[in-house]
Amino acid sequence: MLTTRAAVVGFTLISVAKTMTSVAATTSSEPRGLHASASEDARTGSPQRRLQRLVGVPGHHPSRVNDLLLLWPEADGHSGKEKSCNKHVVFFHGDIQNFQEEMALQPEGSQWLSWSLEQVAVILGQRFPDRHVWVVRASHMYLHKFSCYHNFVESNMFGAPEHSPYSADFGAFLHLRALLSHGMERADLPHPLQPQGGADSIPSGFSLVVVGFSKGCVVLNQMVYELPGARADPQLSYFIKHITDMFWLDGGHPGGSETWVTDKQVLKELASSGVSIHAHVTPYEVCDPMRAWVGREHRLFIKTLEEFGACPSKKLHFEDEPPSIENHFRVIQEF
Repeated sequence: MLTTRAAVVGFTLISVAKTMTSVAATTSSEPRGLHASASEDARTGSPQRRLQRLVGVPGHHPSRVNDLLLLWPEADGHSGKEKSCNKHVVFFHGDIQNFQEEMALQPEGSQWLSWSLEQVAVILGQRFPDRHVWVVRASHMYLHKFSCYHNFVESNMFGAPEHSPYSADFGAFLHLRALLSHGMERADLPHPLQPQGGADSIPSGFSLVVVGFSKGCVVLNQMVYELPGARADPQLSYFIKHITDMFWLDGGHPGGSETWVTDKQVLKELASSGVSIHAHVTPYEVCDPMRAWVGREHRLFIKTLEEFGACPSKKLHFEDEPPSIENHFRVIQEF
């Protein structure tokens, strides 16, 4: 299925890959996570950023756990310490993507090591230099390649979602908030987010950007379905108000529909939420004649939001190039 090889994405990423590969075999069960510094880019002189792995972080229910990667903000040039801030980015990856050492063991995954979770964390760090970058590893990888976000949305074994409205017992917002809270505590961040509560539970200056790529967009879609109920819940409404941006990057999954949200009622809620909406796509997903519904749903997603007064930013990347998996991944770098 994957016949071409991803382009190498730069000296910094290669350095991180070598660092992570050399230490990963001895750190996968470390309860406090591994610590590795991203190498300084020889061309730009950009400051070092610390990359930390957090294993088995619980969410809303103790039995629902995810592994996290945390890329700390750039270091202060005078003190050498990470800049103190409470701005965060959360990224949900697609199929194939995994920790560097896991991908290297799989014939398909080894072709795409340039897009491992560690590599993506560094790419996102370049896009968001002043934020903590959290990469959420899917709780299960069926056949080592199909990412399944069971902790956020009900899904089949291939990761195709069954979306549902907000529930006070289970859902994407509940799990994300608790996961971030427990991750911040595990990483010893000052002023962590509380796992539940109203306005007093949100630390000063807290803000959140949510990014989904490919299969990872199912988590963002589930959030949209939950919005009407979650915004009405005083335990979650203040948390949601601090989500500033949501980025859909070339969403796709193996189901035959609902690759993009088209339900007018929930999109009306999204349009009125104040969240900045961004949709970046490539021909690989939205111009595939074998999955024509993906392009139709994407256009309807944009059109409906605009009808409700939202101004989503949108871009078709690599439109003059043949559809390819390589360009599908490259949208992570280009958005």
